[in-house]
Amino acid sequence: MYLAYSLLLALAMLVALPYFAVQGLRHGKHWQNLVERLGRLPAELIERAGRSPGALWIHAVSVGEVVAAAPLARRLKERFPGRRLVISTTTITGQRMARERIAWADDFFYYPLDWAWVVRRVFRAVRPSLVVILETEIWPNFLRVARQSGVPVLFASARVSERSFRRYRLTDGLIRRVLADASVFLPQTEEDARRLVALGAPEERVRIGGNLKVDVPPPVRNPLAGWLADQAARGKRTPVIVAGSVVAGEENAVLAAFAGVRERYPDALLVLAPRKPERFEAAAQLAEVRGWGLVRRSSLSLGGALDAGAGILLLDTIGELGGLYGVADLVFVGGSLVRAGGHNILEPAALGKAPIFGPHMDNFRDIARRFLDRGAATQVATPAELSRQWVEWLDDPARRDAAGRAARELVEANRGAADRAFESVEALLATGDAR
Repeated sequence: MYLAYSLLLALAMLVALPYFAVQGLRHGKHWQNLVERLGRLPAELIERAGRSPGALWIHAVSVGEVVAAAPLARRLKERFPGRRLVISTTTITGQRMARERIAWADDFFYYPLDWAWVVRRVFRAVRPSLVVILETEIWPNFLRVARQSGVPVLFASARVSERSFRRYRLTDGLIRRVLADASVFLPQTEEDARRLVALGAPEERVRIGGNLKVDVPPPVRNPLAGWLADQAARGKRTPVIVAGSVVAGEENAVLAAFAGVRERYPDALLVLAPRKPERFEAAAQLAEVRGWGLVRRSSLSLGGALDAGAGILLLDTIGELGGLYGVADLVFVGGSLVRAGGHNILEPAALGKAPIFGPHMDNFRDIARRFLDRGAATQVATPAELSRQWVEWLDDPARRDAAGRAARELVEANRGAADRAFESVEALLATGDAR
């Protein structure tokens, strides 16, 4: 069964190779991390592991998971200073964010491709005592090698979408065997727990843990946010609308919605923040066609003034979006008007901003439902609805502010996932289930 899976994975890699080759040539992606993903980690990491085995390994796929992992990583490093803390990611942007947000970790590397020989090589190099995987990166060979190596694996903030659940059910025999190799599952919700047990996770190893993203401290006001707030106050460039984590195929929808706002509020400023760096240029071109005047963050001097003719600020940088939510009058969270699963609505909510999002929130379905039930968010289906919602909340600031307060209260009421994950790690180490 595992052999068949490994062969299918190899076939999938061969089929995808032309795409990765093109992306590597166009954007410099994938090639730089391929060596590490094949198990050849830096010599310095291997040397440190030899001097101090028993590392605590946290895997966070990309930016969102890295940010969510930071509070837990901090607590683990403080509680176990004698153990190395190592962080793996899958994406390049996630790796950059990890080195910035979890700078106190001892080593950073890319998660191995899921062939047993690659995973074994990485385990020999890293020498972990325990692995924490955020959300649900279920890789059969990784979990099997971990079990064979006597290394417990804990899934924190585990979630299983309806689509993933249906897919996993097609591999019933394999997924049951794979899930049995993990030590602890801390699903986000009761529904996630039910699906994990239905797929074959031992029920006694599954207990509700909550979402680590709720425990992330509210974003601090960064220099860009302070500058923007000052520009808005001085130049009356209001309202400020932040459209965060916008994905391919969604930029035009956001721009169309903003056109409706400008008809009523001609001094409005849109901060357009593409989710991925490779969309920066395309988003700029789409915005420039509108003729509203565009300023790129990368060419902006915070010592100067915002161009009076600028209607759009393109956030073509990584790591500054969270702080901008705090100075926004309105927030839209992207990846939700198209089928991309939605993105994190907790960052703006923690700052008292009620998020607006589209119909496709599979990645945050339970959180989105709670926010909508409490009147702490609004869901729209089309660019026209988004435009109307923006205008309605601009016309009725009291209603908008009440929704923002409800959003912040909901975040505060649901904290505690980091505590539960920390306690589970501590228990595994104390009982000898981890070396």
